[in-house]
Amino acid sequence: MSALDDRLAELGIEIPEVVKPVAAYVPAVVTGNLVFTAGQLPFVNGALSETGKVGAEVSAASATDLARTCVLNGLAAAKGAIGSLDRITRVVKVVGFVASDPSFTGQPAVINGASLLLGEIFGEAGAHARSAVGVAVLPLDAPVEIEFVFEFA
Repeated sequence: MSALDDRLAELGIEIPEVVKPVAAYVPAVVTGNLVFTAGQLPFVNGALSETGKVGAEVSAASATDLARTCVLNGLAAAKGAIGSLDRITRVVKVVGFVASDPSFTGQPAVINGASLLLGEIFGEAGAHARSAVGVAVLPLDAPVEIEFVFEFA
């Protein structure tokens, strides 16, 4: 086992299988020493556990947990593209979309679920640039979608 595998086990995290695309795209693309993931929805075993707008049908706390699930799916996509998560040297960018009720303004706190988990997993290399954007609707009525850019060696 690698140091990253040890860290994931310590955190009780298992990386899932790569989520199959729901449209005409690939889960991740490599260019140079960067891997860009497609937008990751919070699928677990091929299904969304919740749908709807954050601040209405979905609580902010639940959406924060869903953002963590997006991280696991993003790591699965990256692993599928580069072969091993041990190759990741830095989390470069996180772009989070939150399907929001018009009165909901807590998008940054929701996407913190992803940012904090990346920090737990990668330590200092998990610090990243980020956007957290409220949107009217996401694919399949998902509450959260997140894109990742990872640097690797």
